[in-house]
Amino acid sequence: MSEQRTAIVTGAARGIGAAVAKKLAADGLAIAVLDLDEASTADTVKAITDAGGRALGVGADVSDEDSVAAAVEKIAKELGDPTVLINNAGITRDNLLFKMPVSDWDAVMNVHLRGAFLMTRAVQQYMVAAKFGRVVNLSSTSAQGNRGQVNYSAAKAGMQGFTKTLSIELGKFGVTANAIAPGFIETEMTAATAERVGVPFEDFKAAAASQIPVARVGQPDDIANTAAFFVSEGAGFVSGQVIYVAGGPKD
Repeated sequence: MSEQRTAIVTGAARGIGAAVAKKLAADGLAIAVLDLDEASTADTVKAITDAGGRALGVGADVSDEDSVAAAVEKIAKELGDPTVLINNAGITRDNLLFKMPVSDWDAVMNVHLRGAFLMTRAVQQYMVAAKFGRVVNLSSTSAQGNRGQVNYSAAKAGMQGFTKTLSIELGKFGVTANAIAPGFIETEMTAATAERVGVPFEDFKAAAASQIPVARVGQPDDIANTAAFFVSEGAGFVSGQVIYVAGGPKD
């Protein structure tokens, strides 16, 4: 790689997104740390710059077309044309089907699917021009169905179809698209789920680990390392794939 590439990581203020941002920065990429509130990106940006990397904190609502356009334009101007995109931004609004308000269905769909669509559409022009691009979408094992997550499961299944179609449309331009489907990852989001169901987080993790072949829950770095492979120069012949990072087989 003759010049530094620029990557955008959405939902990068914390958790999986922050871990991916730091890993890609360590691998030599300039990182746009994007989240809903620019102030919330400060810790991730500081961690990258303190380690000698280049990073820019950007506030944007990935579900809003104008917000996305402004953010991508800012990134291209201040950090460099983005040719790597990690669509990680996500939310949960869990509930059983008969209790779920339409607003919670729409909120999850808008952030996950509309957000990934808007971000990818805005960034693909830079990838096509460079004849190089990497899109990595975050799906989930919940794509195969999970009680109380009809919205989240549908969105994460949609991310897989979105990924495969991107690989078909953009492959001839040197752009790959792949998806990562994590299982149980120890983050603030899973801690919030434990709190919501009234189970101590340590017990929640232990119960999950007991069902995982490697006998532990995942860490954000497990996902970051997988993303780093998909982004790498050496992964140029890997596209349209969905890899389950869940510590073992998924029934």
